[in-house]
Amino acid sequence: MEGQLEYAVRTLQTTNTELQSSYPAAIEGKQDIEIRPQVGGFITKLGVDEGDVVRKGQTLFVIDPVQYKAAVQQAEASVKVAQAAVATAVLTAKNKKDLFDQKIIGSYELQMAENNRITAEANLSQAKAQLITARQNLSYTNVTSPSNGVVGTIPYRVGSLVSSSIATPLTTVSNIDEMFVYFSMTEKQLLEMSRQNGTTANVLKSFPAVQLKLADGSVYTETGKIETVSGVIDQSTGSVRLRATFKNPNHLLKSGGSGSVVIPYKSDNVILIPQTATVEVQDKKYVYVVKADNKVASTMIEVAQLDNGADYLVTAGLKAGDRIVVEGIASLQDGMQIKPITEAESAAKQEQAVHMSAGLAGKKK
Repeated sequence: MEGQLEYAVRTLQTTNTELQSSYPAAIEGKQDIEIRPQVGGFITKLGVDEGDVVRKGQTLFVIDPVQYKAAVQQAEASVKVAQAAVATAVLTAKNKKDLFDQKIIGSYELQMAENNRITAEANLSQAKAQLITARQNLSYTNVTSPSNGVVGTIPYRVGSLVSSSIATPLTTVSNIDEMFVYFSMTEKQLLEMSRQNGTTANVLKSFPAVQLKLADGSVYTETGKIETVSGVIDQSTGSVRLRATFKNPNHLLKSGGSGSVVIPYKSDNVILIPQTATVEVQDKKYVYVVKADNKVASTMIEVAQLDNGADYLVTAGLKAGDRIVVEGIASLQDGMQIKPITEAESAAKQEQAVHMSAGLAGKKK
């Protein structure tokens, strides 16, 4: 063993662990409703401001109603005229019927009177329909919120001319009592879960409660539940879109925000190894296994997609009782004989070296 280099070696054992996997996510309100006018005109009043919390039916904007009130009055007048015409046509038709029964007039005049009555009644129905439309247009000048939510950006102000064909909506009302958080998982990851759990419904049931890490690095207090998995794989990215739902009682989460969905996974009787004990060659991971004669053998391993940033969960290539080199692997070569030491011994030697270096530096001063 003389002259052989010392390397820290770990004897592997199974353990129970919980690892986390993090996925970039986009936050959206449960409902993001674009508010668009159904009639044209100048905005005469703003009922809310950006960021206001509104209730369903609350007035958001008022569009100048003058021309629409005039249209209602005109339609009401048209209805009255049509009603009068119907009344006259009915009397005329009744009179013609009496004269026909007395054989004073012929059937032609009677039929003409009936036709005039039918025409008058049709005109009345048309006038009533126009009145309904006019009243509806007048009601549209009072733009209300279709749901509870929070008001977004308001690009139009009092005096702005708007119409039903505007490209940019008046504003957006977001229902943020609950938030949808969208993230993507690779096709491979989803296939692994599907093989383990079967149907998509079972995959969704197997997901634990998830956490949301916000843009500032803090963890959101409410946990979420993954509820849907897209049935279509994005060909450009090879990923599947998932949606988690989070309660948002204090409206801390905002529509359009970003963060990361953190999914915890509990695993029993697994082998964990330090990520620093591996070397990657062409997307494959290798470790140096120490044989009985203390010679190292480069061994390919497979690891789970999940990790905690420091360790890998080994799924193939290693077993309990195997010894692997965990430090200084960059200087190793396949078949090289080493002197194994424990990680504690390695740490003690490193600490001793630091103290000696500090002492020599002190003497030079």
